[in-house]
Amino acid sequence: MTMPKKTLPRIAAVSPGSKPLSLRIRWNKGDENLVDVSGVITTFRVYEPLRHSPTLFRQVHVGEHGTDIVWTDEIDMAADTLWRLAQEQAGVTLSSDGFRQWRERKAYTLDTAAKALGISRRMVAYYEEGKKPIPRVVALATRALELT
Repeated sequence: MTMPKKTLPRIAAVSPGSKPLSLRIRWNKGDENLVDVSGVITTFRVYEPLRHSPTLFRQVHVGEHGTDIVWTDEIDMAADTLWRLAQEQAGVTLSSDGFRQWRERKAYTLDTAAKALGISRRMVAYYEEGKKPIPRVVALATRALELT
């Protein structure tokens, strides 16, 4: 059985938001989000120039085909990362795909993920398979563990 192909929205427009290290993003489907990218920018070394230069940060523009946003030839951010952040910040909980990707990024087995989150191995499997909705507290815990 093949899974249906998931198409993420593309970015139609981007501009600096009213808060530092935030972006106003308009998606090709018409939605608009104010996305706080401060966590990503302060975590990853590639974004260091943006931490120190509000002028550079304001030079953001949509990349080719709307699949990313770009500051310089070396500094960009993928649309799927921005979409995930927009969904999380809007209060939409973590998706089963996002949960699985988190576990894989951390190189956790089902058992180590369960232990890290303080839940049963069975619940980890349910969340990953999409059989149970992922509670907000679990989604927040995955974000906190991402920083460790």
